[in-house]
Amino acid sequence: MAAATEAKTVHSAAVTYVSMLSLLSLCPPFVILLWYTMVNADGSVAQTWNFLKQHGLQGFIEIWPRPTTTAWKIIFVYGAFEAALQLFLPGKRVEGPISPTGNRPVYKANGMAAYFVTLVTYISLWWFGIFNPTVVYDHLGEIFSALIVGSLIFCIFLYIKGHVAPSSTDSGSSGNLIIDFYWGMELYPRIGKNFDIKVFTNCRFGMMSWAVLAVTYCIKQYEANGKVSDSMLVNTTLMLVYVTKFFWWEAGYWNTMDIAHDRAGFYICWGCLVWVPSVYTSPGMYLVNHPVNLGTQFLPYFYVVFLTILLFDRAKRDDDRCRSKYGKYWKLYCKKVPYKIIPGIY
Repeated sequence: MAAATEAKTVHSAAVTYVSMLSLLSLCPPFVILLWYTMVNADGSVAQTWNFLKQHGLQGFIEIWPRPTTTAWKIIFVYGAFEAALQLFLPGKRVEGPISPTGNRPVYKANGMAAYFVTLVTYISLWWFGIFNPTVVYDHLGEIFSALIVGSLIFCIFLYIKGHVAPSSTDSGSSGNLIIDFYWGMELYPRIGKNFDIKVFTNCRFGMMSWAVLAVTYCIKQYEANGKVSDSMLVNTTLMLVYVTKFFWWEAGYWNTMDIAHDRAGFYICWGCLVWVPSVYTSPGMYLVNHPVNLGTQFLPYFYVVFLTILLFDRAKRDDDRCRSKYGKYWKLYCKKVPYKIIPGIY
């Protein structure tokens, strides 16, 4: 099974359990500390550390925003809108790779259309005075807090669904509750026949929120200062270029490790529902109140550091899987293509 194999081939059992338990317990508070530091502590880790050192656990509890009705409404409306676009926008029929049990998932490739409709709708709501995106920024901590709670509940739902109502034969248990919850039970979970859960969590909620929040930070800075700084424009442009490329290539993404190998559990689904909108957008979050330059603070660059570590780890996972699957043929391939990421170095 994918989950059990992951634990065996990539890291030792001890490292696997420590890493899983660490991420399960540390990622939620990290998201809140990142938001607090970017928005309320000028991006200064030292300032946040001194606050926590002075006030202890009670101080941490005080800075953790409580989910509010406004936050839940924003999440629900956004999620329902993206789900509707995923279901009802027209798109080309695309087949995914054949799964380990012989299944071939079928998708509707309408991501680029959904991306265009989402951004045009969001900017139009602001332009015509129907909804001000600054509300999202002003309630950002509450939104992240609600996402943390709601996504954990959603992951529990996925765990239970994998046991009692799997969508295909590409599902099963490793026999370990922690591994099953973290890595997931199902490879291709769906609600009904057409609503693919991983397409929703990874693409239409997670990646789409990256673009939506990038635009939100621009609008917030404009409303606060009467203009958008060069640094914010560069940051937002680069993010939108990346996300645009993602949706242009979305059908290709459905053949990658995230979809074709990693099951729907905390690692993928919670990560896309919470980690992507909070961590991936954090440079823009910082720039809202620091429009001139990124400065020398560490946190605005955390996403770059995190993504570098993520890609090196993913390259190792890919290499381990291919070495296990193809044996001597993979060794021959590696002789011809010796570098995983950086030519001449690694």
